[in-house]
Amino acid sequence: MSFHSLDYLVFVVLVVGVYWMLDHRHQNRLLLVVSYVFYGWVHPWFLTLIFASTVVDYLVGLKMEADPLHKKRIFWLSLAVNLGLLGFFKYFNFFIENVRAVLQTVGLPPAFGTLEVVLPVGISFYTFQSLTYTIDVYRGTLKARRNFVDFALFVCFFPQLVAGPIERAQRLLPKLEQPRTFSVDRARSAVVLLMWGVFKKLVIADNVGVIANKIFALEDPNFWLLWTGVFAFAIEIYADFSAYSDLARGSAQLLGIDLMV
Repeated sequence: MSFHSLDYLVFVVLVVGVYWMLDHRHQNRLLLVVSYVFYGWVHPWFLTLIFASTVVDYLVGLKMEADPLHKKRIFWLSLAVNLGLLGFFKYFNFFIENVRAVLQTVGLPPAFGTLEVVLPVGISFYTFQSLTYTIDVYRGTLKARRNFVDFALFVCFFPQLVAGPIERAQRLLPKLEQPRTFSVDRARSAVVLLMWGVFKKLVIADNVGVIANKIFALEDPNFWLLWTGVFAFAIEIYADFSAYSDLARGSAQLLGIDLMV
């Protein structure tokens, strides 16, 4: 589900409408459910990965606090699982393609068939966000959480799940655990951020991206034209990420939660 799509607009309106009719505990349960719906909208099997990371880090946090003498060994389990999953899905295809290329270069037939591994969207963001929790518990700067719903929501909070910003556990978790009240001023600020984010994405990033793509498609662009393409691409990338950050912050503010700038 794309941030600047009609589906997302309907999704947010429905969520916000129901959300402010509930008490704090039910608000968090609702957010957890809708965050999983949001993440599994296109590929439901992605949910198995984020749920696995969540369960592992939740149990690792509790175990490190219960057994401080072996917390380093327990912490390595969190690193191995999270970075192992990230590395596999992010670099498996790259590794296989290069092994096949090497075998073909020396005249050997590939010993395996082609296997395309789909990269789960947002896996880098929620992996590193979840790791901030186990790192903080390991360092002793954060207490392990007993409430699984609150912790799972911290990992998969839908406004910043797929494009950040990545929040440290000691900053975002307390905000999710505290009761929230509706504020007209915050809601107004949220709508402005959402509109500005959509403008930066659709008007700036997408249009500048067309210019960059056309220049880079040329067979022999001159020096100045090539540098125009470079700067256009830089503006596209900045506006894209900036737009998604604004959309994430605006969506969160509608729910009474302030994300970092």
